[in-house]
Amino acid sequence: MPAPMTAPYGSWRSPITAQAVAAGSRPLSAPRIDGAQIQWLEGLPAEGGRLAAVRASLQRDAEALTPSPYNVRSRVHEYGGGAWIVSGGVAYFSNFADNLVYRRGTDGHVQALTRESAHRHADFELDPGRRRLIAVREDHRAGSHEPRNLLVALPLDGGDGEELVSVADFYAAPRLSADGRRLAWLCWNHPLMPFNGTQLWVAEVGDDGAVHTPRCIAGSDTESLCQPLWSPDGQLYVVSDRSGFWNLYCVEETGLRPVCPMRAEFGRPQWVFGQSLYGFNGPDEIVAACIDQGEARLGRIDVASGRWTAIDTEFTDFDEIRVGAGFAVAVAGSPTRPHQVVRIDLLTGAHDVLATSFSDLPDAAYLQAPQSLTVPSFDGRSTHAFFYPPASPDCAGPPGELPPLIVTSHGGPTSLSTNSLRLNVRYWTSRGFAVVDVNYGGSNGFGRTYMNALEGKWGIVDVEDCVAAARHLAERGLVDADRMAIRGASASGFTTLCALTFHDVFKAGASYFGVSDLAGLDADTHKFESRYTSYLVGPPSDRERLYRERSPLAHTDRLSCPMIFFQGLDDKVVVPAQSEVMVRALKERGIPVAYLAFEGEGHGFRRLETIRRTLEAELYFYGRVFGFEPADPMEPVEIIGCQHF
Repeated sequence: MPAPMTAPYGSWRSPITAQAVAAGSRPLSAPRIDGAQIQWLEGLPAEGGRLAAVRASLQRDAEALTPSPYNVRSRVHEYGGGAWIVSGGVAYFSNFADNLVYRRGTDGHVQALTRESAHRHADFELDPGRRRLIAVREDHRAGSHEPRNLLVALPLDGGDGEELVSVADFYAAPRLSADGRRLAWLCWNHPLMPFNGTQLWVAEVGDDGAVHTPRCIAGSDTESLCQPLWSPDGQLYVVSDRSGFWNLYCVEETGLRPVCPMRAEFGRPQWVFGQSLYGFNGPDEIVAACIDQGEARLGRIDVASGRWTAIDTEFTDFDEIRVGAGFAVAVAGSPTRPHQVVRIDLLTGAHDVLATSFSDLPDAAYLQAPQSLTVPSFDGRSTHAFFYPPASPDCAGPPGELPPLIVTSHGGPTSLSTNSLRLNVRYWTSRGFAVVDVNYGGSNGFGRTYMNALEGKWGIVDVEDCVAAARHLAERGLVDADRMAIRGASASGFTTLCALTFHDVFKAGASYFGVSDLAGLDADTHKFESRYTSYLVGPPSDRERLYRERSPLAHTDRLSCPMIFFQGLDDKVVVPAQSEVMVRALKERGIPVAYLAFEGEGHGFRRLETIRRTLEAELYFYGRVFGFEPADPMEPVEIIGCQHF
């Protein structure tokens, strides 16, 4: 093998092109088991990012269930999830374009069941005995300050259905017992988010389908419940964080009984519907994934004893799990594997890959596993991160030169960055960048205390932890302290803007639909998050002062490094004005700034051409700022004020 070519960091040639990242990226989600068939949702960047339902078996190749132009996505809470269900080969799904619920029959024929596009639906549960779907509805018809959320029953023969429950502000996870006689669900009210506090309710369901004698079983404003599920023998289970970690509990007459107490998480914040980290392999065994210090592992739990037995797999990230007889289907990944739909044998841990989010991976030398770090942060705290050094078998940096660093973090802001293989990270490391992905205080996967570290401290704790991770790497001589950038999307975009405004560690930044003005966020955001800033920032009595203190837009005089902004013009979560006002402010001050806006993109970019363009534009921008010439041919980016460098 020839010796690596010496080239400036950032300018290395790489087989991981922006086109390859965009074209090869197929988001996978919502696996389902229907008899011998296994199905899931698959994103198609070449078709505008639409989500198609796909099915496969071990005997034949995968095939699409839902043809173009159907896009299997829900807009309930704007983040969606729980957009489809399948039984007996018949699929029911929400279509993103018109919000209608459709039925796809065994003959492939697709027909609409609902008629009102102002009704959004998610988290479907089939009630076969009464020939109906139970679902969460978000009613956006005119006449209300904000949409109305409720549980409804939709007849399989079509129609807009009937109301079942409508007392609370929010609903999730309607789950019907196998005999059809009991319905469980979760609900919560403003100003709570579902990971702050929820309630679990159970009701009897009459022969007429009506809900009778509903009663609250568990939960409070300080206890988060998620993933209620009936066992095959009719016992209700739920995940609660009452111990400080999301653990499994059995619902009994006397209350919740812990099943397998662990200092690990069997649940995640309910940003989307339909999450599932456990299921039943018969009435006596639970198969579950738990997240321990940010990494997941799979195991089985004996229901009678609560004994946990690990299932030996190579996966360290489980996004969703469904359990069949003797096997599990999951969306899973690892440091050497991107997210895949896999069928796992529960006895041996052996697996079959049914689909992969990236089909053509480069040589393993470009894909070295990240280092897991625990870094001292501010005020005696510690923070967690994954560090990716530059990695290329073909190139090496000049002697005495250190690589530039990109600091990134998840959105959410209570989400979790995992160590699954992601080509959009290796796009940077294969070109000579170092990347650190920070699970700042507020992230899930480390217990409720760690997640609550962000309460009232958004724009402070998250920012300080990103700063601490960058300084730690610079002090260890692993990265160039004079060439550190920070990038982020959505909530992480707010972290990015705050880091650049209130600290002087970073020399450049990239904001993807990031929040710049907290007051503007409150004015423009949707119902689900409309009170979220009360938790993240502070109570209404202090809101005006805190918003001004924390909003980067109010302190643009303190921001003096170049920035690039990316924005979807159809974003309803962080509206375009959040980026545009910041861009104007930087232009007025003469700070180098670039702005790329995309028609037809919402909160999170899905189209192939958008993903490719943003990656190349960001690389071009860093090249101008840090003084290197990217090896890739690419379209230039207009940078206002670029005479500064």
